[in-house]
Amino acid sequence: MDRLFELVSEYKPTGDQPQAIRELIEGLERGDRYQTLLGVTGSGKTFTVSNVIKEVNRPTLIISHNKTLAAQLYGEFKSFFPNNAVEFFISYYDYYQPEAYIPTTDTYIEKDMSINDEIDRLRLKATTALIEGRRDVIIVASVSCIYGIGSREAYADQLVFVKTGEVVSRNDFLRRLTDIHYIRNDFDFSRGTFRVRGDVIEIIQAYESDEVLRVEFFGDEIDSLSLVDRMTGKVREKVSEAVVYPAKHFLTTEEELKRAIKSIEVELEERLAYYRDCGKFLEAQRLEQRTRYDLEMMKEIGYCSGVENYSRHLAGREPGERPECLVDYFPEDFLLVIDESHQTLPQVRAMYNGDRMRKETLIEHGFRLPSALDNRPQKFAEFTELISQCVFVSATPGPYELEQSDGVVVEQIIRPTGLLD
Repeated sequence: MDRLFELVSEYKPTGDQPQAIRELIEGLERGDRYQTLLGVTGSGKTFTVSNVIKEVNRPTLIISHNKTLAAQLYGEFKSFFPNNAVEFFISYYDYYQPEAYIPTTDTYIEKDMSINDEIDRLRLKATTALIEGRRDVIIVASVSCIYGIGSREAYADQLVFVKTGEVVSRNDFLRRLTDIHYIRNDFDFSRGTFRVRGDVIEIIQAYESDEVLRVEFFGDEIDSLSLVDRMTGKVREKVSEAVVYPAKHFLTTEEELKRAIKSIEVELEERLAYYRDCGKFLEAQRLEQRTRYDLEMMKEIGYCSGVENYSRHLAGREPGERPECLVDYFPEDFLLVIDESHQTLPQVRAMYNGDRMRKETLIEHGFRLPSALDNRPQKFAEFTELISQCVFVSATPGPYELEQSDGVVVEQIIRPTGLLD
């Protein structure tokens, strides 16, 4: 039986909340694709949405327009659903300077970034909950959820299943761990690493911070599996089977990498011929030098700086085909809630065009291959095609929300406190 959402709160819906909850649930059960919750500030829209999620019992994605508000919502939903999988998915960059070129001053700006390790862990934890097939999942995300994160199918195919009594050599098991981007580190033991002590292999999953999976071998057989407290070393639980999830969302097998390199080389030759025919010899030289270097790095170590610009080749997608994003990890009947929709939807619309304009300049001047355009966020039309049912939440819904909801809105004007503005 699927796990149910368990709403924990000492408060009961009051004011306009009971009617809003009832109307939203009726709309979802009717099959309405879009609904709008018009709630004034302080009317308890989050609590209303929580009650709706509890009743419809579906995996839910909540999109907010900035990281700060997303973090606030994550904390609120976490407190309402402490016994369910409430996860957080925002951009993991503390600082990000995208690659760019300014033709007027002939200035090339190299990509620079700083990744927040804890947010990276939370992102992996979010997709892990979905891959596990849990129904009691709420993911609070920023607009970064429309960017490509690698194929769900490829990610699921790389799971490493282990169980007691399984016959597998220790070296083969270690090789499987490195294939899914785990790093051996016997000294600085942290998430996404493993250490080896004789016949005992200890792994900290990429989405964990304080729990260790201990795999004990007896010859070529897995003798026991334990979940161990990272700080104390005490065994929390003995298990008969476990799953090791990949340490990164983007995964490529050796065969796929070889195929991708050949495909990149073909595109490079076509682009070089184009530049030479146009008399753009500087651009041709620049592109050949940069791309050949990237290809050498990919052949030697499996990746290169800016490898995401080759994601279309690595994933085997067709030109123009959209990359998979977080929404693709959800089941088809998921519920989408767009918070502060009057601000969030314009962001979703703007992401694709802003990204494309920057990359077109790089491509025109020989810094990137045209396939770099396919490393992109979803177009707005692509995003809406992924939606099964959606609730817009806003105090001031825009024309798009009202149009999609056929002008019918669920109003939440009277606050639980009864206070007026």
